[in-house]
Amino acid sequence: MLHRNVRHGRLGWVRAARVVCDDDRGLLLWVARNSPVAHEVTEAGLGMRAVPFAEWITSSYRLAEGRWSGPPVLKFLPRGAAHSVWWFRDARDNFQNWYVNLEEPGVRWDDGAVAGVDMVDQDLDVVVHPDLSWEWKDEDEFVERLAFPEHYWVPDEKAVRAEGERVIRIAEAGEFPFDGTWCDFTPPADWDVPDELPSGWDRPPVR
Repeated sequence: MLHRNVRHGRLGWVRAARVVCDDDRGLLLWVARNSPVAHEVTEAGLGMRAVPFAEWITSSYRLAEGRWSGPPVLKFLPRGAAHSVWWFRDARDNFQNWYVNLEEPGVRWDDGAVAGVDMVDQDLDVVVHPDLSWEWKDEDEFVERLAFPEHYWVPDEKAVRAEGERVIRIAEAGEFPFDGTWCDFTPPADWDVPDELPSGWDRPPVR
């Protein structure tokens, strides 16, 4: 399955993932080390975080294919929720922390040969540590981009923060998924890593 981030109708990034489980709780994805990915860059090859947002919005763009360079990550997309929870690992593949990605709820699509879920990453995030302490992440980027409402894909700052605060309360209470679930997940040995993104990975977004 493809996990894709959409910005104003354009693909921001694409990641190839395996479906671990898909049930009433939501969709759990596994992005292995070196999985094929793509991300939006300027014509000069710079990613969005490498340039001021004022410069980014005046640039022309292209999608650059590559590989997931970090440790493997689990991503849990609760059904209908305006966030996902990621399990980050250290260099030895041990659980390191949870990462709450605030986002518009994912919309699924299925073209037969390839399927995916498209969401809108709202940039503000929450890092939750194993002791259930937490901190906001990327707040500076969030504030910077809010100053350009005609170009930014986040229309309601208060709603994003409110969702973050709601999930923080769940984390502080040690409730699912911050209760140790999937912290020791090990993928099946026969799960290989694709050589490249499948045909159709760049199909028009559904968000």
